[in-house]
Amino acid sequence: MTQGNRRTGGRVLVDALRIHGVDTVFCVPGESYLAALDALYDARDAIATITCRHEGGAANMAEACGKLTGRPGVVMVTRGPGACHAAAGLHTAAQDSTPMVMFIGQVERGHSDREAFQEIEYRRFLAPLCKWVVQIDDPARIPELVSQAFHRACSGRPGPVAVALPEDVLVEETTVADTGRYTAVTPGVAGDAIPALRALLAGACRPLAIAGGGGWSVRASEDLGRFVEANALATAASFRCQDRLDNTHPCYAGDLGLGIDPKLAERVRDADLLLVIGARLGEMTTRGYTLVAPPSPRQTLVHVHPDPGELGRVYRPALAICAGSAEFLRAAAAMPPVDSGAWRESTAVAHAEYLESVEPTAGLPGPVEMGKVMACLRERLPPEAILTTDAGNFSAWMHRHYVYRRFPTQIGPTSGAMGYGIPAAIAARHVYPDRPVVAFCGDGGALMTGQEIATAVHYGIDPVILVVNNSMYGTIRMHQEREYPDRAIATGLTNPDFVAWAESFGAFAARVERTGEFPAAFEAAASAGRVALVELRIDPELITTRATLAQIRGAGARA
Repeated sequence: MTQGNRRTGGRVLVDALRIHGVDTVFCVPGESYLAALDALYDARDAIATITCRHEGGAANMAEACGKLTGRPGVVMVTRGPGACHAAAGLHTAAQDSTPMVMFIGQVERGHSDREAFQEIEYRRFLAPLCKWVVQIDDPARIPELVSQAFHRACSGRPGPVAVALPEDVLVEETTVADTGRYTAVTPGVAGDAIPALRALLAGACRPLAIAGGGGWSVRASEDLGRFVEANALATAASFRCQDRLDNTHPCYAGDLGLGIDPKLAERVRDADLLLVIGARLGEMTTRGYTLVAPPSPRQTLVHVHPDPGELGRVYRPALAICAGSAEFLRAAAAMPPVDSGAWRESTAVAHAEYLESVEPTAGLPGPVEMGKVMACLRERLPPEAILTTDAGNFSAWMHRHYVYRRFPTQIGPTSGAMGYGIPAAIAARHVYPDRPVVAFCGDGGALMTGQEIATAVHYGIDPVILVVNNSMYGTIRMHQEREYPDRAIATGLTNPDFVAWAESFGAFAARVERTGEFPAAFEAAASAGRVALVELRIDPELITTRATLAQIRGAGARA
């Protein structure tokens, strides 16, 4: 801990980042925080500074790092437009319960409240997106308030924090002692919670667990496996949380998200007890709040969540357990198992139904069969491979047909933010350079942040990017055809030649126009030794894993 040496605010900030264990900062440089960048120069052996091509890409990379490591991902952006561009990353971190800290350069203190160049009042602008927003107006308070930012980002329900730093605060010198490293504080399990859970579980006939949310770890995933196996408890994953339980586990029942298996949806409706671990039970997981009806669901609800404000906010639980998922599962794994004879056979059926749903639907149109593409990836990729995804209907093939075997291996925005997949894959490959990383993107999302391929080339980061190209915003087109058949507007896209585009950055690129071309193209991409892009041209009719556009249009017309 530094005692009494005189430093600029920028140097105090970077020293604080080192103390709090930050090893990577994603940024787009700006004149509003030059003093911090200068301090990062001297810390370059300890902190990697990765310059991105857009603040949206930088924020998504930081958010992905937070998901993968459980430690706050860090992004630095400049004032005004920089913070605005990065705001989508904060929204993703908020909805996904991801620890993240954004540092924003701000106008000089003497220029504030004049609508100075690029001035924004961040406490008002970012308050709905963050757990906490603070502006540091005294360099001597940087150690204190940065420590608080990291503490808040990680404690309770994790989430994003924004810290504004006036330019002159970073330049001004101060003599101040550093703090110690932050400590994440998560509520533990009350003494009566596990006995109460056990009593409810023992009285059930059709129980179902749902696992998801933030704050998970490898140990938590392993404890979940032990707990549900001991109690033969069928377990589903909330939206984009399929890696919480090994999908080959005999209790795994599938995921509640895009393209949900109708049999699993019915299983949720028919359950007499739902044990929800970490998930908020949001709109996607509950199919628009229909599988579990607020405010008082017909299923007996046991809700485990680290934020007391979430418990009872939408749903009234029969038993509310305010605890982190990891803390709860450590206690639950040690619980004496109940007699599961009433539902053991049903759990086996649930897993068998999941395995059946992984197999592709026959008769879907087009020369590229995405179900077979996913089967190839299941066979080719090892259990530790990380898959990142953008938002869009294309991702349903990944959700339905890929089998996740370890945590953390699924990185996607539950906020539904397009432009996430490519930056997240770059961040994942940076964090885990020895693990395969594959990004899934649609042609729409690929052009929102695809310029970050230049970042990957610049730093020698080499994920494989799959672009599923149907020349339209497919999700919106699907909704249009269902609600307003034969009146499509504003969803068609004219795309570049994705192979030439990727090659122009210095990436490897290949195109797949028939299913049989995919294995060789992917193998070449994975062994290219540089960032690689594989374009898959699919039939626009191939809009979901189970139905075509024509079928959806026909159903809409009949309705």
